[in-house]
Amino acid sequence: MSKLVAFAAIQGGYKVVSQVEGDLINALESHDASSKVEFPNTAYYLPVIYSLTGMKCETLEDLQKPMAFARGLLPPHIKGKNNLPYLGPLLDAGMAALFAYEVSEAIRIFNEPDFYIPQEDPDIDAGKIWVGPADDTILRKRGVEFVDGSAPGFAAIVGAAPNPEIAKMIVEDYQRKSLYIFCAANHNGRTLTEQCLEAGMQIGWNTRIVPFGPDISSAIFALGFANRAAMTFGNVQPGDYRKILLYNKERIFAFVNALGDIGTEWAVAAAGCVNWGFPTLADTDIPEILPTGLCTYEHVVANVPHDEICQRSVEVRGLKVTVSEIDIPLAFGPAFEGERVRGQDLHCQTGGGKKQCTELVKMAEMNEIEDGEIEIIGPDVTDLKEGENFPLGIYVQIAGREFQPDFEPIIERQIHHLTNYIQYVMHIGQRDISWIRVSKAAMEKGFSLKHIGVVLHAKFHQDFSNILDKVQIKLYTNQEDVDKLTERARAEYKARDERVENMKDEDVETYYSCTLCQSFAPNHVCSVSPERTGLCGAYNWMDCKAAFEISPTGPNQPIEKGECIDPKLGQWKGVNDFVFKASRGNVTHYNFYSIVHDPMTTCGCCECIAAMLPMCNGVMTVGRDYAGETPCGMKFTTLAGVMGGGAASPGFVGHSKYNITQGKFILGDGGLLRMVWMPKDLKEELKERIMKRSEEMGLPDLFDRIADETVGITEEEILPFLQEKDHPALKMDPLVG
Repeated sequence: MSKLVAFAAIQGGYKVVSQVEGDLINALESHDASSKVEFPNTAYYLPVIYSLTGMKCETLEDLQKPMAFARGLLPPHIKGKNNLPYLGPLLDAGMAALFAYEVSEAIRIFNEPDFYIPQEDPDIDAGKIWVGPADDTILRKRGVEFVDGSAPGFAAIVGAAPNPEIAKMIVEDYQRKSLYIFCAANHNGRTLTEQCLEAGMQIGWNTRIVPFGPDISSAIFALGFANRAAMTFGNVQPGDYRKILLYNKERIFAFVNALGDIGTEWAVAAAGCVNWGFPTLADTDIPEILPTGLCTYEHVVANVPHDEICQRSVEVRGLKVTVSEIDIPLAFGPAFEGERVRGQDLHCQTGGGKKQCTELVKMAEMNEIEDGEIEIIGPDVTDLKEGENFPLGIYVQIAGREFQPDFEPIIERQIHHLTNYIQYVMHIGQRDISWIRVSKAAMEKGFSLKHIGVVLHAKFHQDFSNILDKVQIKLYTNQEDVDKLTERARAEYKARDERVENMKDEDVETYYSCTLCQSFAPNHVCSVSPERTGLCGAYNWMDCKAAFEISPTGPNQPIEKGECIDPKLGQWKGVNDFVFKASRGNVTHYNFYSIVHDPMTTCGCCECIAAMLPMCNGVMTVGRDYAGETPCGMKFTTLAGVMGGGAASPGFVGHSKYNITQGKFILGDGGLLRMVWMPKDLKEELKERIMKRSEEMGLPDLFDRIADETVGITEEEILPFLQEKDHPALKMDPLVG
């Protein structure tokens, strides 16, 4: 390796350590030594220092110990006559600088507590674009992706590209490979983060473009995240530096891209990363470190062209990435699942209460369909003006020797997240309440509805090749055709739901999870039982069982009920344990049969949201296709905005339409007899089932006692009607108090 590399990095180590020592002296002279220092909301103190040394830094005074340790790591300066290998001293200098950088960031947060915005997404409008160190909530949520392989690694990019277009090209290339992009440092005052914003990209943990900070010191947050993953998911103990570093080399596939001129401070940071087995690839002409050693292959590689830096980085790190090349003009991958299409970016949309959007998957005989045939029947989005709404019916036919009707809803539900994987396209909901928004950027790239079909055809074959052989797709955009498909689909949904009609929760010892919606509702964990269908309405217990058979590692996992904690409200120890783990510790428990006491979490895909009406001593529910006001004072859209992020809020709960008439619907609070208001259309849609269920509960005329918007849209307006009809809720025990 080059003597020049070692010289520059070691000089950088001395410079960084000395500078931070001065900052610490100033802080101690200006503040009490016992003043508290911390990275917000983490139990890991300053995580790089804590993980590698076991030192718990909690006060300004505590920072002196790791700085003394860093000073002791600095090797002698490289001299002209020295012909010894330089890698060992180089690594020591790098580690010393990284300790100093972490102390520097702790001092920054102490001095400027509002410098970083400690949340997943920046507040662009407020000018708060730097998220700083990830807290433990984000760690648990995102870190597990590096363990289960859904995030194969991360690119720590320091500096800035020559222009926003190149920045976008590099970042999107990594997104296609499902990697996270951790951004830090600036080059001549420019940052990659700001270039991404200039290029119209959305940044934040949800799009995997994480803007840690504007200085090279903020790159330490990437290493802190990696080390905490080793402690949290690898059970490596603090202070066991050897295991920490080996875990990262073997399990956290990361690397550094240095964009711009590399000075001594960048050089020593790159040297420090080599301790983790993380190589550096630069776009400038710098001395290289090509022999293998700590890194899988080369340690430092120079002069990498921008259009090759992604693939070259993956190769040098030894990362095996499976990339699905799908022939559409937009980027595609899980990194885009959390992307939103907001009003100012919208070109057109379907569903969402504007126009009907329906999805149906049906089994076909092998000789009935042609694999890969994708047909648009009606106008394409390219024929629409900006701001237009359009109807859409997505009809998928599947043929396969191993395929069976039980698998239809499982394949159908995949339409949700696969459509979301398309950059600049957003999908919410399912069945006949889907909502798709297409952005202006998608249209500029040449998006067509046919590309949804291309994605579904390719991904169904890739993900379910063991059960299907042919996929044919028709996309209807004429209102008449969509109406016909919707009528047929609703009959199919009804038949599917009725398969569990006679099953009871007590009949099984295993429930099933569904975490498909966690891209939009990170804390949400849907638990599906025979008497509580998924709140999206798409999955019942048998569907989840079939989904698990198809994909044992998928989002529908078995949940052993375990000990029954509360039979009335519906709470089990096994469910609580599962929910706690699947929500990354954000949800400790919930009840299946209550809206009042610790109800289930809710996501934005729910068909309906129920709300308590205290004045009426009952509950109301509203579906997403009703756009009017409701007696709880909020429209469905407002309720979904409040509840849809995975919240569990007493007095509110998301649920499916079908669930309203299932035996255990809020039974712990009185069940269907508490229902005092529903939109007229929803009430009529469920009339037969409401009458059947209310008869089972001893009140066959309940249907006529339930108010709707023709009676009133406030509690004051509907209460006289309920009193006149002698609604049973008025005589039941108080819901609260």
